[in-house]
Amino acid sequence: MMTHTKSHWLLTCLAGAVLMLSVLPAFAQDARELEGERSANRKLKGEHALVELMRSRTSRLQPELVGVHPRVYVTEQEISELRRRARTTQKTDWQAVLADVRALQGEPPPPPAQRRRDQNEVGLAIAEAAFVYKIEGDKKYLEAAKKYMDAACSYQVWGYANNKPDADLAAGHLLYGMGWAYDLLYHDLSDTERARYRSKLIRQSRLMFDFFKPKSGKTYAYSQNHTFIPIAGLGIAAYALYDEAPDAPQWAALARAIYDRVLATYSTDGYYYEGFEYWIFSTPWLVHYLDALAHAAGEDLYDRPGFRLMHKYVAQAMLPGGDNVFDFGDVYSGPETRAKKGEDYERTHPAGHYSSNYNLLYRLAGRFQNGEAQGVARWLKSMGQVNAEEFWSLLWYDGAVKEVPIERQERWHYFPDHEVVYWRSSWSSEATAFAFKCGPPEGHHTGALLAKFPEWRLSAGHSHPDANSFIVYANGHYLTGDSGYAGVPLTQHHNTVLIGGRGQGLEGQGHDPWDGVSYDQLNKIGISEVKFGPTLVTLRANAAAAYMPELGLKRFERSFRYAAGDGFTISDQLESETPQIFTALLHADQRIAPLGPGSFVIDAGGAKMSVNIEIPKNARTIIETNELITPGPPGAVDKGERVERGRRIAVSNLLPARSVQFVMHLKVIGQR
Repeated sequence: MMTHTKSHWLLTCLAGAVLMLSVLPAFAQDARELEGERSANRKLKGEHALVELMRSRTSRLQPELVGVHPRVYVTEQEISELRRRARTTQKTDWQAVLADVRALQGEPPPPPAQRRRDQNEVGLAIAEAAFVYKIEGDKKYLEAAKKYMDAACSYQVWGYANNKPDADLAAGHLLYGMGWAYDLLYHDLSDTERARYRSKLIRQSRLMFDFFKPKSGKTYAYSQNHTFIPIAGLGIAAYALYDEAPDAPQWAALARAIYDRVLATYSTDGYYYEGFEYWIFSTPWLVHYLDALAHAAGEDLYDRPGFRLMHKYVAQAMLPGGDNVFDFGDVYSGPETRAKKGEDYERTHPAGHYSSNYNLLYRLAGRFQNGEAQGVARWLKSMGQVNAEEFWSLLWYDGAVKEVPIERQERWHYFPDHEVVYWRSSWSSEATAFAFKCGPPEGHHTGALLAKFPEWRLSAGHSHPDANSFIVYANGHYLTGDSGYAGVPLTQHHNTVLIGGRGQGLEGQGHDPWDGVSYDQLNKIGISEVKFGPTLVTLRANAAAAYMPELGLKRFERSFRYAAGDGFTISDQLESETPQIFTALLHADQRIAPLGPGSFVIDAGGAKMSVNIEIPKNARTIIETNELITPGPPGAVDKGERVERGRRIAVSNLLPARSVQFVMHLKVIGQR
C-alpha cells in the first residue's frame, strides 16, 4: 500500500511538472494580450459595460419551454415535421447524412485527447449522432452518441491544458455538442446518465463563465472566433440546463451580452476579415447561437447587413471550379494545398471534396427569403462541395425560396468596408478571375466602434499585412497570389511592396502584425476608385498608411487595370521622406523562368502568364524562394517551422530614391 501511495504521489508530481512546462509557451504567446489587459485596467474604471447588457438584454428561456425537452433548437412536434422531410422532400440529402455519421466511424479519442482538433470533432460527433437518433429512432445512434458523451466526460480538461484550458474553442464545441445532446436525448437517458452528463456540463459551463464574466477593466476580442465560438457553446448549454442549474440563467445572460457586441462588431459588408478558412470554421457558431437564442428565448438577431450580404462573399471568394478560394488572410498552406498535398488538403478536402460549409447559406436564404443565397448554395453543392455538419441542412433548407441561378448573379463585387474587389469573366470553371485588397484589417466600421466600445480588444492576426495585393486565376490554375496560413505573417508573402526591406504594420513581432498600430492610421488605407465592366476593370488604391510612420512613406498609390485580351497592368507611385530601396513582389506557386531583361514567365503547370517589368527599365530583378514560418501549436502560433512556399520575383530600384514608379504588365498565355 505504501509503495502504491508513493508511486501515485510521484506520478502526480511528474504530471504537474509536465503540465507547468507545457503552459510556458502559452505564457510567452499571451504576453502582449496580458499587457493589453493591464493597459485597459488602467483606462476602464467602474461597472463593466457587459453588466448592464446582462441586465437589459433578452436571454430568459420562454415560459412555455420551461420543463420541456427538447427545446434548444426544436421541440418534439418540430422533430416530427423534420422526420417527414427526411423521408420525402429531403430524402436524398438525408441519406447522405446517414452514410457518414462520425460517431459510427470509429472510437472517440481517449483522454486527455490533446491532439489538435480532437475534442472539436468529439463535440460535433455528439450533436450529429444525437440528432440522427431523434430522426431515425435507431438505438445504434443513441449508443454512439452516449459513447462520445462519455468520452467528453472523461476529459478532465476541455481544450488544451497548455492554452486557455476549459475556455477556448474545444470547450465551446463540447458545450454545444453535449448541451444539445442532453436536450435532445433527455427522455432517452437513464437518471444516472442524465446526472453524469448534467454534472459535467455544469462544471464546464461554470469554468467558461468564470473565464469570460465581466469585471472592471476586462477586455474582449468580440470580433474574434476565440471569443464567440466558446460563448456560443455556453449559451447553448445554458438553455439546455436553464431550469436545472441555478446559475444557468447567468450563463445565458452573459452569452447574450457578449453577442450584443459580437454582432455589433461583425462585418457590415459580408466580407470576413480572418480569411475564408475562418469563415468556414467560425460562422457556423454565429448561426448556432442565433438559432438557439431565437428558439429558446424568442429573440431573432439575424437582421444585420453582414448576414444579408454574406452569400456575396462566399460566391465571390470561390475560385472558378470550386476546389479552392481566393486566399487572403490565414487560409490553408498556399501552394502545397493548391497542389492537393499535405495535411491541410486532407483535412479541408475529405475524399477530394471541398468542405465549404455552404449549407449555412440555406439558413440565411430561408431567414431573408433570399434567392441569391439559395442559388450560391446550390451552385457550390453542384460542384461536389460538402459541409462539416451536413445534418443541419434538414433544418435549414427552405424549399419555398426560389433560387437565383449563379449564372444570373453579378460576376464582380466591391466590398467597401473591407476594401476588397473580386471580378471574373464568367461563372464557369475556365473563367479568368482576380481579387484585389487594400483596406484596414477589420474594415472601416471598426474605427468608430473602438471609441464606442472601449473594452473591445482587437485580435487581427489572421488578417495579413497585404494592403495593395492581388491574386490572379486563369485557365484552371492559380497563377499568382498568397502564401497561405503563416505563424508570422509578413508583407513579403504577398503581391505588394517593401520599403527598405520592411513591410506593413509591426510585422515580424508575432502572429498579429497590427497589434499596437493606431486604427486611426490604418483606417486611411483604402480603394479610391473602382470601375467595373464585362471586359475592363480599373482600380486605384492607397496603402501608405499600412506602413509604420518611421519608414517615412508618404505615398503608395497602386493602379490596377485589367482589359480582356490585353491582360493586367499594375502601376505603382511611391514617395518617401528619405531615399529608399523600394521592392515590388510577384509570387508563383511553382516555376518562374527568366526570358530576358525584365521579362519572365510564370508556369503553373497547365497555365502560363508572361511578366514584363516596363518601368523602371534599369530595375534590379531577382527570383527568390518564398519562405515563411508555419503556424505553431495552440498558444504558440508564431513558433512554427520555417518552410518554403513557392517562388517570387523581387523588383527594386538600383539606388535609393525618394520617389519611384513601377509598371508591371501581366498577360495570361493562351487565355480561354
